[in-house]
Amino acid sequence: QAPASLEKVILYLMQNAERKCTEAKAKADSSASADDADQGVEDLDQSSTPQSILLSTMSTDPSKTQRDSALLLPSLKFLWETYRAVLDILRSNSKLEHLYHTAAISALSFCRIYKRRTEFRRLCDMLRLHLGNLQKYGHVSADGDGKQSNKVRGWEGWTNESIELHLETRFAQLETASVLHLYTEGFRTVEDIYNILAISHTRRKALNAPPPKAKLMAAYYEKLTTLFWVSENYLFHGFAWYKYYTLCKEFNRAMSPETQKLQASAVLLAALCIPSMDSSRHGIHSTTEDAIAKEKMARMATLLGFHTRNPTRDALLAEIRSKNILGIVPDYLKELYVLLEDHSDPLVMVAKAKPLLEALQQEVGATTGNESEDVQDNTLGRYVKPLTSVLLLKLLLNLSSAYHTVSMDHLNKLTSGLGVTFEDVEKTIVLATQTKAISVRIDHRAGCLRFGNAALESDVMRSQLTVLAKNLSQVCRIIEPPNLEEAAAARIKLYKDVRENLEAEHAAVLKRKNTIEHRKEETERLAQEKERTEAERKSKAEAERKAEEENRRVVEQRTRETEKRKKIQREMERLEKEKYLTAIGRDTKQMTEDEIAKIDTDKLAKEHADKANKKKEEAERKAREVAKRLDYIVRAIRIEELPKVQRKYEDMIKQDRERYAAEVLEKAKQAKVQWEADVKEKSQLEEHSVFMFINEFEKRAMVGRKLKHKEACREADKVAELKAEQAKLDRARKRKEDAIKKQKEEEAKRKAEEEARKEEEERKRKEEERRKKQEEEEKRKQAELARMQEQERRERERQESKAPPSGRSLESASRPGGRYVPPNRRTRDGGGGGGGGGGGSTISGSIDGLLARSTVTGRSSGSALTQVSGGLNQAAAGGQSASNALTSGIGGFNAAGAGSQSGANAATLGG
Repeated sequence: QAPASLEKVILYLMQNAERKCTEAKAKADSSASADDADQGVEDLDQSSTPQSILLSTMSTDPSKTQRDSALLLPSLKFLWETYRAVLDILRSNSKLEHLYHTAAISALSFCRIYKRRTEFRRLCDMLRLHLGNLQKYGHVSADGDGKQSNKVRGWEGWTNESIELHLETRFAQLETASVLHLYTEGFRTVEDIYNILAISHTRRKALNAPPPKAKLMAAYYEKLTTLFWVSENYLFHGFAWYKYYTLCKEFNRAMSPETQKLQASAVLLAALCIPSMDSSRHGIHSTTEDAIAKEKMARMATLLGFHTRNPTRDALLAEIRSKNILGIVPDYLKELYVLLEDHSDPLVMVAKAKPLLEALQQEVGATTGNESEDVQDNTLGRYVKPLTSVLLLKLLLNLSSAYHTVSMDHLNKLTSGLGVTFEDVEKTIVLATQTKAISVRIDHRAGCLRFGNAALESDVMRSQLTVLAKNLSQVCRIIEPPNLEEAAAARIKLYKDVRENLEAEHAAVLKRKNTIEHRKEETERLAQEKERTEAERKSKAEAERKAEEENRRVVEQRTRETEKRKKIQREMERLEKEKYLTAIGRDTKQMTEDEIAKIDTDKLAKEHADKANKKKEEAERKAREVAKRLDYIVRAIRIEELPKVQRKYEDMIKQDRERYAAEVLEKAKQAKVQWEADVKEKSQLEEHSVFMFINEFEKRAMVGRKLKHKEACREADKVAELKAEQAKLDRARKRKEDAIKKQKEEEAKRKAEEEARKEEEERKRKEEERRKKQEEEEKRKQAELARMQEQERRERERQESKAPPSGRSLESASRPGGRYVPPNRRTRDGGGGGGGGGGGSTISGSIDGLLARSTVTGRSSGSALTQVSGGLNQAAAGGQSASNALTSGIGGFNAAGAGSQSGANAATLGG
């Protein structure tokens, strides 16, 4: 939110950390070498390793080592942590991007000055990670409208300025890698630069953005020349020089002819320093390592932006010739080029090259603007040593093409003009042999060099037996020439036999062909039939397996659902029991699952309710006792404090009277003193005749005051008129606002009423739907009850038709005034005479009443209905006792209809 403030804070922090580190370095330098102090610890993040402790005990001056560690290392560590924290904070902040790159360059300078190689590697990894995140999540949308589709907070997208800042930072990183001789990090930095250039290329396609400045690219290739020179990679050093020279010549219009001549000379010398490889090698020499090295060179050429994927010495020299760079360089360099490329006389090669190399050794003038502390030699004279190696290799190649054996003394005589020792020559021979540029053996016993043919190690060695056989056959033909007449007769006889057997052979071949075709067709048919049968069998087995799997899945699903429902029900019962047990004060954690399952929930609920009631009654009793006790205490306090309150009141009245009398006396004294002072002042004024002029003074003062009063009245009238006008406008504005507010309130009220009306209609509609559902449920229950009644009646009739009449029924039938009615006619006829008929009508009416009341009961009334029905069946079979059984059943059922557990028990007793 305040980038300027954050920038000031970060700059202040870095400047003070750098100043502290510089002061610590100066203190350490005053007592010992700063290099020793710097290199005492390789890693600032792990300064106290076991190895460092052991090495410190082996120091010649332990006190010096301790002093250096105490002075310099804490400052170095703090400065490194500062750089790392600042870079991590500003890694994606576009507003502070300049500060981010300033901190990165300062951190690189810190690594370069204090030779911190481990920290440099970590810094490179950190910068590479930041670049990767920006490249991955901070890209430009592909539709080309310039909108950012990034996911990095604070990053506003890639711009030309940000790309140039990243390139400048990577150039400084590349230079630091060359100074610290960390060539692996240098090559990784080259990959980072390639990725940044790829981002620039993508922006040019999407947004038509300009490419990076030629000055930046020229500085890039200038840094590459130093990196490849230090790493002794002369091939890419030459290509980097060529790209640098091309950019400077194309975009630097103000380049002087001397500078151009110097740079062209550097390009030519860099190309000539590349070791020449024999391109006529056979395929046996091309190994996997060569292919891998070639692929790496092609990848590096692509990363560096060279014009070819196969960078070679010949390709670079061809480009130099096509650009006419040879026409710019001095004459002695042209002669050196001709000597190394076109001359093939090994006896005079060194003699001709010696004055040219001496002239090159005397050359002065920096070829680049690089001021690196570790690469001081930027003149053309630095190319003398690699050119000497190339010249020595060229000499050996020319000797191998002209001689099979060369004595070492003769070779020393030829190389004496180069100023190299025989050990250097021997090293050059070994390296050339390893790279397969030349085939030579050093025979120290004979004191000579034996050159071989590279072809002996390739195709000829593989075909030597074939060549021997051919040569032996040729020798045999020369020793014993063949008889031409016998050979001609044998040939004629062979041709005659062929013509005679031609038809038969042709017919046999056709027959064999047909037989083979038939066998192939039969084999294919059998294979197809077998495949079809196998496919049918597999499909049938697969279908059966799928059906079994589906059935098994359905059964398992049902089983799981059943188990799940049972488990949920058991869990709910357990939770309810635990709740009651916890409420009544029992510890459920000490109880097992079986003990909880054996407990009755109803008993727990009843016990919990009893305890709650007892607790409530006990609390009420205690509250009554506390209130009664408090009442007694307050009453006693009031009785005891009454005399003390009266005494305190009398004392207070007495004190008020005394204070009042003292105040009256004091006021009288003050009034008398004031009167005496006033009389004295009046006498003094009368002596000076002041009262004679008071009236005149008052008149004059009143005239001025009246004028001021009139003026003030006029101003007040104007202000009042303005206020009245403003008040009128305010009232009009307020009326308008009130009207608008009232209109809005009416609109809101209307909307609220409309919403309330809609809600009321919705509520009524839902209420109507609920009522209809209840009516339908009621009808369904009535139908179900009617069905149950009909089913019960039929069952009862079936039982009565099967059961024989009891003795009690026969007795009642034989009594006077009564007549026996068979069971199958009692319900259908509506009863009989006497007590039997009355009993039947009573049973029917009681069942109807019971069924009507059972619609409002739950599970208890259902059980009661079952028990009553059983009792009615027994009563129907029992004759006279039916009325009593029915009466008891109705009572039990009514109690069950009220919904209590005791009603269910009563219904059971009634049954």
